[in-house]
Amino acid sequence: MKRLLLAIILAGMSLPAQDPGLWQGYDGEWDHVTHQLIALADAIPADKYTWRPAPGVRSVSEVFMHIALANFYLLSVTGPKMPDDIKSADMEKTVTNKAQVTGWLKRSLEAVKTARAAVKPDDLKRAVKVGTRDATVDGMYLRIIIHDNEHMGQLVAYARMIGITPPWSKPSGE
Repeated sequence: MKRLLLAIILAGMSLPAQDPGLWQGYDGEWDHVTHQLIALADAIPADKYTWRPAPGVRSVSEVFMHIALANFYLLSVTGPKMPDDIKSADMEKTVTNKAQVTGWLKRSLEAVKTARAAVKPDDLKRAVKVGTRDATVDGMYLRIIIHDNEHMGQLVAYARMIGITPPWSKPSGE
């Protein structure tokens, strides 16, 4: 029965050939979400980066900048320093140019990948403090990947609302 259910689920999924990291642990999943975030950031036209679904809700650029700034902050809890050119928390609202936004996004994704690759297995258990909460380095990396996936889902909804199909959802040949 389990095999039949698995076969039904897998038959309904289209897994892109360029995403070999799916289901391959943290690093593979990180590559997967990185690929999707960058592909979506590239697919959304520059003139749509200031679009927001309603007043008081983050715009496209604000969501991408939120991801980038959160990546750097959450990573800093594990040890690496915040970049010197992060001047204020307002950057989420003030950096709206597509090239700048995608630059920050790519930098943050690469920073997480590089830092994670340097972590020794025993270091994942190291205790860290997030505000007033206790966590571990492993927990912080888990939070980063979950946070990025959560907002990627938000951005997929935004993209579809403005008529953009996520690149990995397009039928072959399109």
